[in-house]
Amino acid sequence: MKFEKPAGTNPIDQMKVVGRSTPRIDGPRKTTGTAPYAYERHDVVPNQAYGFILGSAIAKGRINRMDVSEARAAPGVLAIVTAADAGKLEKAGKNTAKLLAGPDVEHYHQAVAIVVAETFEQARAAANLIRIDYTRANGRFDLAKEAKTAPLYGGSSGEGSGAPPIERVGRFEEAFAKAPVTLDQVYTTPDESHAMMEPHASIAAWEGDKLTVWTSNQMIAWGKEDLAKTLGIKPENVRLDSPYVGGGFGGKLFLRTDAVMAALGARAAGRPVKVALTRPMSINNTTHRPATIQRLRLGATRDGKLTAIAHESTSGDLPGGGPETAVSQTKLLYAAPNRMTAMRLAVLDLPEGNAMRAPGEAPGMMALEVAMDEMAEKLGMDPVAFRIANDTQVDPEDPKRPYSQRHLTECLRTGAERFGWSRRNPKPAQVRDGRWLVGMGMAVGFRNNINMKSAARVGIDAKGVVTVATDMTDIGTGSYTILAQTAAEVMGVPLEKVVVLLGDSDFPVSAGSGGQWGGNSASAGVYAACMKLRETVAAKLGFNSADTVFADGKVRSGNRTASLSDAAGLSAEEGMEYGDLDKRYQQSTFAGHFVEAAVEAYTGEIRIRRMLAVCDAGRILNPLAARSQVIGAMTMGAGAALMEELAVDKRLGFFVNHDLAGYEVPVHADIPHQEVIFLDYPDDKTSPMKAKGVGELGLCGVGAAIANAIYNATGVRVRDYPITLDKHLEKLPAVA
Repeated sequence: MKFEKPAGTNPIDQMKVVGRSTPRIDGPRKTTGTAPYAYERHDVVPNQAYGFILGSAIAKGRINRMDVSEARAAPGVLAIVTAADAGKLEKAGKNTAKLLAGPDVEHYHQAVAIVVAETFEQARAAANLIRIDYTRANGRFDLAKEAKTAPLYGGSSGEGSGAPPIERVGRFEEAFAKAPVTLDQVYTTPDESHAMMEPHASIAAWEGDKLTVWTSNQMIAWGKEDLAKTLGIKPENVRLDSPYVGGGFGGKLFLRTDAVMAALGARAAGRPVKVALTRPMSINNTTHRPATIQRLRLGATRDGKLTAIAHESTSGDLPGGGPETAVSQTKLLYAAPNRMTAMRLAVLDLPEGNAMRAPGEAPGMMALEVAMDEMAEKLGMDPVAFRIANDTQVDPEDPKRPYSQRHLTECLRTGAERFGWSRRNPKPAQVRDGRWLVGMGMAVGFRNNINMKSAARVGIDAKGVVTVATDMTDIGTGSYTILAQTAAEVMGVPLEKVVVLLGDSDFPVSAGSGGQWGGNSASAGVYAACMKLRETVAAKLGFNSADTVFADGKVRSGNRTASLSDAAGLSAEEGMEYGDLDKRYQQSTFAGHFVEAAVEAYTGEIRIRRMLAVCDAGRILNPLAARSQVIGAMTMGAGAALMEELAVDKRLGFFVNHDLAGYEVPVHADIPHQEVIFLDYPDDKTSPMKAKGVGELGLCGVGAAIANAIYNATGVRVRDYPITLDKHLEKLPAVA
């Protein structure tokens, strides 16, 4: 099915099941511990052995010699695989570095060997007996140092965020020089870890030349393709299965070393092998969000109209990697006739930088929206009013291209009213609650909408149960429930009459989970399959498909009625493909984020008191699941603003705090109150679902809203994230 023109009225518009707050149908399995996550698939294949991956002890250099003799002789050891005996391995297109080092080492904790043994403890103990002689090479580990000579470099996140090396509209420098009010500031964001609850894990088993991997992966088709390429085998001989993923945030978009090394270990041992990365390996071996250095320059008239915007960002990655696309949202968000964006990429020898939830926009808005706050203060304008004054209904760089929908002003006004923004004191450091300095801050949220081709297979059994099969994944986002709601709505059955099967590469290829495209795109694929099945059912039952009604488990046409179960055995496979509506209309999502924060006047301790997000994201398919996604994203935004930072050892090139004791993330006590409001504006230009993504929108802008609230509370502006007490303690207002 092709989606080439705005959606008209269709079965989804009934909103009997879709659009209702529906508890997760997979909830009982997760709360009882019976949901099968990758490392726990004890039942899928017998006689599983354990693999332990050894990571490189240097960040850059060469392996001169590796002595595995003592490890091979250790109790329980079945096999050891290194680059010397792994055979030829290709580097897949979506990997920046090789997943098995040797003899060259590209980053710290790059895999150098896997030890397979009867037990995990035996494998780990034997891995510690491997003796390696390295030659350490000089590496580049300091972004600030390398940024001075970093070249201009364009790129895309692959998720709708991207920009060329440098882009100009109008004459920025001239307009900025003439602007009556200007701002020129530099902001930094640190390296961050995905820190998902479930580590990267896989079980691999060979049957002849066919390989099955039960794994934790967000994008099944990508993983299958890249695993086959890496191992040099035919894609049809590879099967990936990932029905449940315990968090990914982009860290499991791509093939990682757990799957490759499990496959190599299983082949060498002649037995199935299970592998889970340790937390230090997950942080240093896989991917992370790269640090950025961002310069914002804004010029405006005295009445608050922006005349000039420039956003420059520098980030780093391994050779062959790409930039953190932090300037992307600045190309689209605010109206100004004179504009410039630029990105620079430094070559660093740190672990691979790649997609983390809302790549580009998340760190980019942490800078842009603080700059907007600072500019509003210079102008003597309310921050909400300043943003509304610079709203636009068209792409600022291409005024002939309108937004499909843009209700940002309503987000901001609704949020301001609900949050009690009018009670905010615009003068910083004026509000006290006992020993606490209290302030309010806000920021805009922005994230592009993306439509991805997605397919599904749908069938009916003798009990009238509708089964949906697609390789779509559920990474904690509610895919099972939303796809079940879609099938129930279109096929006219109650939710309990739908079975959803996910995450198996033997199923039709879906959009996968990433870039906040999953819910809208995958449900559109299910919609397409169900509509094709409806035609097949009508034909079998002898009905005119044009006026056939599917409702209450029945099929009706004119004065004839049949049970859906009368069509038992029928199935249909179909996908949704997209035309050029996304080229003709800018498709984006918007939010207003509001935060109240308190800072302890004596110690500088920061506490968030309450948070509000007002979201404009098309039709909300399941408000309960969408709210969960947004409050989770808001929590992640709090972590980015206040605590999350991978500390780089700039001598040896690794992330020092590579565990959940040293890498701090928010806990329940850090987030006392969150509220989410969804505006009701179905967008007929995105898909038949008239929906958009929302899971990453909830993160974009949150960090800046928190930073702005802290400034309003204290009068101290911190431009280097995370905002820890040591960065403002000495500048806090006098206590007495």
